[in-house]
Amino acid sequence: MPGSRPRWMLHIQAQFWRTLMGIGMMLHRLAPPLPPSPSFHKYIDATVSPLKGKFRLQFYVPKDYHANRRLKGKRYPCIINFHGGGFTLGTAHDDARWAGVVVDQVGAVVVSVDYRLAPEFPFPTAVEDGADAIIYLARHADQLMLDPDRFAVSGFSSGGNMSFTVPLCLQGELLDKTLSNGSQPQHAGNTPSIVASSNTSPNSSHIPLNHQRSRLDRIAMLRQTGTSSLSLISSQKDGAAVSITSQGTEVKLRGIVSFYPSTDYTQTREQRRQTCTRTDQQLPAVFTELFDDSYLQPPSLDLAHPWLSPGVAPQHMLAALPDDIVLFTCEWDMLLAEGERLRGRLVKELGKRVHYHCVPGVPHGWDKAPNPLRESPGSREQYMVACKELKRMFSIDQDGDQDD
Repeated sequence: MPGSRPRWMLHIQAQFWRTLMGIGMMLHRLAPPLPPSPSFHKYIDATVSPLKGKFRLQFYVPKDYHANRRLKGKRYPCIINFHGGGFTLGTAHDDARWAGVVVDQVGAVVVSVDYRLAPEFPFPTAVEDGADAIIYLARHADQLMLDPDRFAVSGFSSGGNMSFTVPLCLQGELLDKTLSNGSQPQHAGNTPSIVASSNTSPNSSHIPLNHQRSRLDRIAMLRQTGTSSLSLISSQKDGAAVSITSQGTEVKLRGIVSFYPSTDYTQTREQRRQTCTRTDQQLPAVFTELFDDSYLQPPSLDLAHPWLSPGVAPQHMLAALPDDIVLFTCEWDMLLAEGERLRGRLVKELGKRVHYHCVPGVPHGWDKAPNPLRESPGSREQYMVACKELKRMFSIDQDGDQDD
């Protein structure tokens, strides 16, 4: 469980490491070939989280995007990306190399989300901001020249966690409706009851989610207080995809691309470290303690909550994810074992199409090395593998055209 360091101390430590990580990522982006800069950005309102404010979306677009936008021409597939950093560090700029490869290879618009960070905004604010990003892009797909039939999500590390937990978050309204009318969910599995905690405040993310209590009680709280737009969203399985509907607009989430995600916070850091084959390659405890103390608030947090630990989410919730999932893990990573467990559940229990690859001989975050002289070895090749899968999900042939 998270420690008891005061919030002001966590804030100072987070700012210190954010500065150092920013320098490292600047060096990472200096390596040739230079990654693209965002084409434009938009600030959007937080409507899902009860903690109101704004956050930024960064858009990476194909070369013909602006000309086609003036002519109201073609629509582009859209990949919504979530950066890493333990929900505490990092920015939407960090995955510029991934965005550049996707734009070039898939011909898609990549939207990188600058979700709000802990400790200022602890669990589940990041997940709620991710849901808000998808809602915004769905509602503005026409204006932004996005093809509502071809959406996907991607993410790295904590952002890889969000690539699963954000779609799970968007299921909230569907599950609530199913339970409120007394019927059972369409998918097998035990459904937790929805009980709003009596000592919560609509102005706080410190929602006690105890073991033995509802895993979805936050959804009930948000709906009762009327402070969240989650009640205006519906999400349901549509063939291999997931249809997300908001105020009359609909997008189809075709797939998930997740790089070395955290998937099971019911495992302690010590348990996770014991699974790693190279102890000298593990993330230092100074980082993991900062991440957990900052994000996993309050101390009574249910670490099995589906918005936090997708690896142990109820089967019927995982079944309602897109069928196409691309999952990369790292051989020298304390998160390898939980990633493989999630892969097992998705394939064996649910029959998902999981393109899985454990990158050999690399630690967590190997593709973000702060080397200004060259790209991280092998990173572009793995990105290309993921892009090939994205093109398949979007029915784009090898020449870049959409199949009829």
